[in-house]
Amino acid sequence: MHYLPSPARYQSMIYRRCGKSGIHLPALSLGLWHNFGGVDAMENSRRILHLAFDSGITHFDLANNYGPPPGSAEENFGRILRQDFSGYRDELIISSKAGYTMWDGPYGDWGSRKYLIASLDQSLKRMGLDYVDIFYHHRPDPETPLEETMTALDQVVRQGKALYVGISNYPAESAARAIAMLRQLGTPCLIHQPKYSMFVRWVEESLLDVLEQEGVGCIPFSPLAQGLLTNKYLHGIPEDSRAAKSTGFLQREEVTEDKLARIRQLNDLAAKRSQTLAQMALAWLLKDTRVTSVLIGASRPEQLSDSLQCLSHLQFTPEELQAIEEILGSPVE
Repeated sequence: MHYLPSPARYQSMIYRRCGKSGIHLPALSLGLWHNFGGVDAMENSRRILHLAFDSGITHFDLANNYGPPPGSAEENFGRILRQDFSGYRDELIISSKAGYTMWDGPYGDWGSRKYLIASLDQSLKRMGLDYVDIFYHHRPDPETPLEETMTALDQVVRQGKALYVGISNYPAESAARAIAMLRQLGTPCLIHQPKYSMFVRWVEESLLDVLEQEGVGCIPFSPLAQGLLTNKYLHGIPEDSRAAKSTGFLQREEVTEDKLARIRQLNDLAAKRSQTLAQMALAWLLKDTRVTSVLIGASRPEQLSDSLQCLSHLQFTPEELQAIEEILGSPVE
């Protein structure tokens, strides 16, 4: 059956200005890091994308290496885009990134001009696009001069391959340098994508202040700490969870008893707010006006629907915020 987007798709979503740019992003954006690769069911991926757009999510975030296998998320997204969203490209903000290992040899990783431009060319081909809306450098490169990386980002905008550029995983000091370089080149940095959640709070030390001062947007990834900030771990480590697998970004030894105790306390507080733990964790990030949008993932449409409900209760009382700080104590990494 041919997909027809909901005519009411813009009525319930909140949109926030991205830094000092002319772009507004939805409060929740969909990340395709997991669940859209070649190993995943295409029909499930399609249903998630349909629900996202029907709910006002206009921003889809990818990277060259998303899969598995690497590149397959862009291929699958491109296929669904052509089949279901061909008349709606101008209503979408599509992003991709390069910075992690993508192909063999010395030119398939990090931040050289050769790697970044070649990678974007490949991403555009995989997705069947003429341009992406945002192209990120995915992580700082300790060996390539920052000037080379930033001039590569400037170049892809001038070539018409990207409308805006961003950086990801940059600490505050190098982010400030990158932002200054891009402004001098005439291609302002639109947005920074850091890892940020109740359990990973390094951005609060100075990065958020830098972004506010420079007029750059912020879109946190891993807002639910790889699933820890959901009801999945309330009773320990389920056998079908990420932490139960030997491979992946969340390892069993990271799920300590101390962390599980904090998760249960946070869940109790969320219940008092008539929210799930995931909904409260997302709302907690969005309480800060310096956060433009929060990147969420979903393994099925129902999971996405649950996350979307956070938008109906974004306010926190001073007492609730104090209780959260007491539960979290010192930052949990």
